Parts: sequence; C-alpha cells; structure tokens
Amino acid sequence: MNQQEILKIFEESGALLNGHFKLTSGLHSASYFQCAKVLQFPQYAESLSKLIVDYFADQKIDTVISPAIGGIVVGQEVGRQLGVKTIFSERQEGEMKLRRGFTLNKDEKVLVCEDVVTTGGSVFEVIDLVKSYGAIPIGVGFIVDRSNGKVNFNISQIACMKMNVRAFKPDECQLCKTGVLIEKPGSRK
Repeated sequence: MNQQEILKIFEESGALLNGHFKLTSGLHSASYFQCAKVLQFPQYAESLSKLIVDYFADQKIDTVISPAIGGIVVGQEVGRQLGVKTIFSERQEGEMKLRRGFTLNKDEKVLVCEDVVTTGGSVFEVIDLVKSYGAIPIGVGFIVDRSNGKVNFNISQIACMKMNVRAFKPDECQLCKTGVLIEKPGSRK
C-alpha cells in the first residue's frame, strides 16, 4: 500500500478528524488520526500491520510491546503475524510499567509498536522500559507519523504513513485564541 491508499482508508473509515484537538503529547491540532476507527476493521489492521512485519522480516524478534491503549491493536496484529509473544505497557502513577504479569528477559529482542506518533513520548518511554529489563529494543513500527519523519527513535523504525500535520503548544494555538472548543479523543487523561 502506498501513502495515498492508506490516507483513503483513513478518510473512508472516518478516522481522519478535523476540528480542535488536544493530543496525547499535550499539543493542539486541527487534525486527529483516530486509528481505532481504522483498526476496528480486521482487513485494515492486517494489511497495515503487514507493512511493519515486512519491514522487520529479517530481524529475529522475540516479543512485540505496545504502549496502552492506542498501540495495543497494532502490536497484537504484528505479534500475531510474526508468531511471537505480544505484551503491552501501561501508565501507572505517571510512569510506563509492565503489569498483568508481563515481563521481559535479558537480551530478549523487542519490537515496539504504536498507532500514532507526534512527539514519540510514549514510544521513548517504552524503549526505556524495555532497556530497564535488559531486553534489546530492535525497532519501532507505527501506523501514522504525524511528524513527517522528524521523530527519530535512534533504532530502526517504519511508519506506514507519514504526514506533516501541524501541532501547536497550547499558548500558540490559534483555535484556542478564537474560542473553538477543544476535544481530547486520546486515551491519556
């Protein structure tokens, strides 16, 4: 699939939203990618995840990990296609942790998966979490790169779709200044 085909899937599934949004990063934007609306359709979850799987096909991956909540569906499908253990991290008291009995072993090779990346904050936290267990983060795969390639995780990475969607600090947001109501559709409170 090319960028235009992926964008068409987002538009047709109602996953590309326009308005005034507070992103998980804390930034504001007039556009929002609600990947869950795309990933609710198994054929889209499978085909988008396959792009990630194909990119990392020559790597020996032991485990796929995703930050909750947005990355879970992507990670699960990538893990299914790779035939490997799939886990997720959760924020507890403001810190990314493994819960529910999940663990990683020393030297375990781990692929991090996410749905949308703007600043990469959650992914960087998951990479640090993986390292804290002595496991090896070998790459990052995600569906939408809102930074158009500006975020660099310093390991192998692939985004299925790259877009330069403008995002603003709250005090620089023109939509706030004009009084447009803001929505917070993401999972982080």
